[in-house]
Amino acid sequence: MTIATGDKLPEATLVKVTENGPEQVSAAEYFKGRKVALFSVPGAFTPTCSAKHLPGFVEKAEELKAKGIDEIACTAVNDAFVLGAWGKAGGAEQITMLADGNGDFAKAVGLTMDGKAFGMGTRGQRFSMIVNDGVVEQLNVEAPGEFKVSSADHMLEQL
Repeated sequence: MTIATGDKLPEATLVKVTENGPEQVSAAEYFKGRKVALFSVPGAFTPTCSAKHLPGFVEKAEELKAKGIDEIACTAVNDAFVLGAWGKAGGAEQITMLADGNGDFAKAVGLTMDGKAFGMGTRGQRFSMIVNDGVVEQLNVEAPGEFKVSSADHMLEQL
C-alpha cells in the first residue's frame, strides 16, 4: 500500500550521514516534532538526480526554511558513504542525507521502483513530501521518467 497525504510515516530505520560517520535513526524519531521537506531520488550520482533534483533543493534551501520547513532531507536506496560523497560533491551542506541502503523505507511507504533494466535493482521512486510531526502533509510522486512535481520549486508552491 502506498502512503497517502494524512498518513503517519511507518517505522523504518534510516542511516543519517554525519561528520562522525553513519548513524542509524528511527524514522519515527527523526520526523517527530518538526516539519521536514523530504525528497527521494532513485540514486546518488545519477543524471537527473545530480543535475536537477539535488541542486534544486540546495538552491532553494533558504526559501523553504523561510516558509516554515525546519529541515530538508534526501533519501535514496544507496549506502551512507555514497550519499555522503554525493552530498559533498553537490554542495548540500544544508540537506540531511538519509541512506535507505536496503530499501526498507521505500518499501514501507510503498514507493519502490524496479531499476533492474538499468542495473540498479529495486530503488525508491522519485518523490517529495512534506512531513509534519511524522504525518504526510503533501506527497508528490513522479511518473516514471518525469521530473516535475518532486522539485523544490513545486514544493515551494505548495507551502
